[in-house]
Amino acid sequence: MQWLEGLWTKEGAGIDKNAPPLTGLALFLDIIKREWWEMVKLNLLFIIASLPVVTMPAAMLAMARICVSFANDENTYLLRDFLEAMRKFALPGTAFTAVSGLLISAGAYATVSYAGALRLQLIYSLPFAISLAVTLFLILVFAYATVLMARQDPPLRETLRQAAFFALTRPLPMLAALGFVVALWIAHILFYPVSVFMPATINFSLGMFALCFAARNAVAQKGLPVPEPAGSST
Repeated sequence: MQWLEGLWTKEGAGIDKNAPPLTGLALFLDIIKREWWEMVKLNLLFIIASLPVVTMPAAMLAMARICVSFANDENTYLLRDFLEAMRKFALPGTAFTAVSGLLISAGAYATVSYAGALRLQLIYSLPFAISLAVTLFLILVFAYATVLMARQDPPLRETLRQAAFFALTRPLPMLAALGFVVALWIAHILFYPVSVFMPATINFSLGMFALCFAARNAVAQKGLPVPEPAGSST
């Protein structure tokens, strides 16, 4: 049974210290190449942990915690780090996700409503544009805040302040990451049933990694602290 234990508890792959540093898309693809099997296991962990539904927010933030480690090339012990992060984010993660989901849903409902009214009267073009911009901004704030919560432990108010700052000053990297996530699910739909196993193997963890990688440079440039993930070792 030692091989089964090692499958979940061993450290992830490292990198050659003498290799030239990679950046941008090359670094993104290199990390995926090194960590793809860990991402598959992480995807499976997220699905299993989310089965009770109420645990999904904590599982999502735990997955983000691991993906931040992948992006920063930090040591990870997948199962231990994931479970510790789930316990940590059980209450704050659930509250944060519930509030964010309600706000984004309200914005999306207003946008769709104004879009329908716009077809009848052009006077609704301004409310439609405002609701669309606000909803998109809330999505960016939520995406950045998810990564920030997984990356560090500031008060929620400070997390939202930083997330709003990044959403205003660095929207393009996160928009690209969100577009990548959407593309993953569109590919799943278009190539079904060939792609039937995509959600079970990679979609969730790869999508979250894309968000964490997009926030990596923005957070680093602002000089925010980067503590070791829960349970990781140097």
